[in-house]
Amino acid sequence: MWDYTEKVRDHFLNPRNVGEMKDADGVGEVGSLACGDALKLTFKLDENKRIYDAKFQTFGCASAIASSSALTEIIKGMTLEEAEKVTNRDIADYLGGLPQEKMHCSVMGREALEAAIADYRGEVFEKKVHIEGDVVCTCFGVTDNEIKRVVADNDLKTVEEVTNFTKAGGACGECIPNIEKILAEALGEAKEEAPKQPARPKLTNIQKIQMIQETIERDIRPSLRADGGDIDLIDIDGNTVIVAFRGVCSSCPSSEITLKENVEKKLREFVSPELTVVEQS
Repeated sequence: MWDYTEKVRDHFLNPRNVGEMKDADGVGEVGSLACGDALKLTFKLDENKRIYDAKFQTFGCASAIASSSALTEIIKGMTLEEAEKVTNRDIADYLGGLPQEKMHCSVMGREALEAAIADYRGEVFEKKVHIEGDVVCTCFGVTDNEIKRVVADNDLKTVEEVTNFTKAGGACGECIPNIEKILAEALGEAKEEAPKQPARPKLTNIQKIQMIQETIERDIRPSLRADGGDIDLIDIDGNTVIVAFRGVCSSCPSSEITLKENVEKKLREFVSPELTVVEQS
């Protein structure tokens, strides 16, 4: 269950400045529907070149809506030079904090602001920030420079934190070794070989089914229900676990991320690293 502050709940249930300006001075669009989060930020300057109005449109979770709403409130009255100094931490702090797993929403807000300012100045934000650098996470299009920046700005220490802030490594997981290298370089440490884990005893089918059911009930279902969703175990075919999402999860555009990053990750951790989770077709 996500531990949302009262201010996050307020900005989610009563978002400020929702909409789009047709005559905006700056327009910033980041994210994509394919990745589950997208944000469009627009602002208008007054005669003193201060932001007197800002609006947003977002497609995402409660934290994405709250972060976008908070951002528009923060930047009102600022010059562009002042707005450029707003960090994702400022957005999270304004809301009284965000769950670590949702910090990427505040990063998206900061990037939308940078994109809108670049648009006002006639610069190409996508080329400047995203294309310059080698793509590390192909699932979400995250580059090494983006990861280095977020690590430095937020004093990150683990791959899990990088995933929370950027989504990198949150889908197929193939980029995790590269993320580890970037972290090691950023922290000035030589990456050491992880000690080999002792082999787990082979599970009988009955043991495997029981452990899968227990893990779903204990570690997966509560968080899904907290957001209005649920999950059912449909079948187990060898090491393939077949599930079905219920409630809001059944139509959520981020269901594939939830399937791999939440359901499959926890089943591999608590039951067997050989398990693969698929959604019922």
